[in-house]
Amino acid sequence: MSLTAKAEQTRGSILATGEELMLAKGFTGVGLQEILTTCGVPKGSFYHYFSSKEGFGVAVLERYVETYLAAVDALLAQPGTGRERIRLLGEAWAARAGSASAGRCLVVQLAAEVSGFSERMRVALADGVAALVALFADVVAEGQADGSIAAGAPARELAEALYQLWLGAALLDRLARDGTPFVAALGATDRLLDSP
Repeated sequence: MSLTAKAEQTRGSILATGEELMLAKGFTGVGLQEILTTCGVPKGSFYHYFSSKEGFGVAVLERYVETYLAAVDALLAQPGTGRERIRLLGEAWAARAGSASAGRCLVVQLAAEVSGFSERMRVALADGVAALVALFADVVAEGQADGSIAAGAPARELAEALYQLWLGAALLDRLARDGTPFVAALGATDRLLDSP
């Protein structure tokens, strides 16, 4: 293995470990020592890759968003009408909420926590959300064009409403822990998609 490949592997290991720990404990609940001990990396190696814990947090978020957007893009690329693909995505969110990985969305975990003290992390989250909403908006526009989604609202506006609805359901499911917030959210999704 080349030195560059090993360095990327080490950096990736630190990021993956940080993501898992932050999903469980939040950003402020995880210390550098815990991250380093868990992935077996010395402190000097951490600072070789990241200038600070905040810089590390930004890198974790960027990696998470990139991976998540690729998964959503693949899901939305499935055959079907715009409505069917939006519903498929909503059902995937609901299934995730009702599974053992409930509450395992880094955006849900960190948005309120870090946006007040880290502008860089807030921007990474906001950029990720904007990219996700743009994917939604493209499919909503396709659904409006194919007639499966009502054309009453601009596609971007409807996509933002869907994201906000599902994000709220994901947050509420952290309290309920039974998937019921998504039952209501998917019903509301259908009503939004039908709104003239």
